[in-house]
Amino acid sequence: MPVRDVIVQKLSAKFAPSHLEVIDESHRHAGHSGSRPEGETHFRVRITADALSGLSRVAQHRAIMETLDVELKSGVHALAIEATACH
Repeated sequence: MPVRDVIVQKLSAKFAPSHLEVIDESHRHAGHSGSRPEGETHFRVRITADALSGLSRVAQHRAIMETLDVELKSGVHALAIEATACH
């Protein structure tokens, strides 16, 4: 399964977001540290979820990174996170 799909699946299951975008930006980092020719190394996550309400920005990012721990340890080099709590 593509890494992007795994990220979508895990974040959807954990946070039940009202909005979720997972964008593979690997092509923008070709030749940089951590990049691989096949891509799937650099991602941007845009997520809006009730589950993030009441958490500081740092806590939101930690929760997302903990959810994606396996991916971050096995090939995802960079993860840009844009998290918003539902109001």
